[in-house]
Amino acid sequence: MSTSLRLDEETPTPPRSQAGVVVVVVLVVVLAAVGYLFYRVEHRATAVERQLASVSARMDEATAVSQQALEQATRAQAAARMAAEGRLAAETEATRARDESESSRSETEAARREAAGERERAARAQAEAELIKKRAETELNRLQEALGQIAETRRTALGLVMNLGGDHLKFAFDKAELRPDDRELLSRIAGILITATDYTISVNGHTDDVGSAEYNQELSERRAQAVYDYLKQAGLSPDILSVHGHGKSRPLVQGTSDAARAKNRRVELGIVNMRILTGREAEAVAAGPGP
Repeated sequence: MSTSLRLDEETPTPPRSQAGVVVVVVLVVVLAAVGYLFYRVEHRATAVERQLASVSARMDEATAVSQQALEQATRAQAAARMAAEGRLAAETEATRARDESESSRSETEAARREAAGERERAARAQAEAELIKKRAETELNRLQEALGQIAETRRTALGLVMNLGGDHLKFAFDKAELRPDDRELLSRIAGILITATDYTISVNGHTDDVGSAEYNQELSERRAQAVYDYLKQAGLSPDILSVHGHGKSRPLVQGTSDAARAKNRRVELGIVNMRILTGREAEAVAAGPGP
């Protein structure tokens, strides 16, 4: 007990001023430490904010790049789809074109075969026509020779023209009746013509220039009709006979002399083989032979 008291007595008690200093120092140290800690925290927070801002910027950039890439991918996908559709359409068109080409080749080949057949048929028809024409020409020559022994018979572009002038058919003035000699002459002519085939015979009456056109037209028709009637009676088919009166419109020779007028008063037989005529020639036959 006494010892404790003594020690207490021996230990000096620091003055209050020193204690205050110590407290201040401690506070300063604490405040400095806190300030430094606050500074470090703030510095770190600023750095983190900068990093966050950088990361955010990179994220935005990455997002933009990603969006751009997505748009490009979308466009590429659309282009690829269009390309695929175009390729499909092209393949379809190519298939159709091939089919059409095959069909066209088939049609062309068929047309070529048909054309070859037509050429062959045309060649046969041409050869047959040439043979028929040659036979017709031969027959025409035979008729010209036979008829020429009876009366003047000349060759024209349409066939034969047999001139039965005043030396053969002697009609009385203003008359159209046939004399016995005229009938005998026409019988000989009919005997030759009745053996021919594929012929048409036009009976054409002509007059001289004496009298009016109306008078001569009627007279030429009556005389041609008389010859027509006798040839039909002699056995020629009326289907191949025709009558034409030309009056004084087609004189054989020009002039007003008795000799010229005698030559123009005539009946002509136009004899045509229809197998050697076509088109305009056949039309011209219906009008009768020219002067």
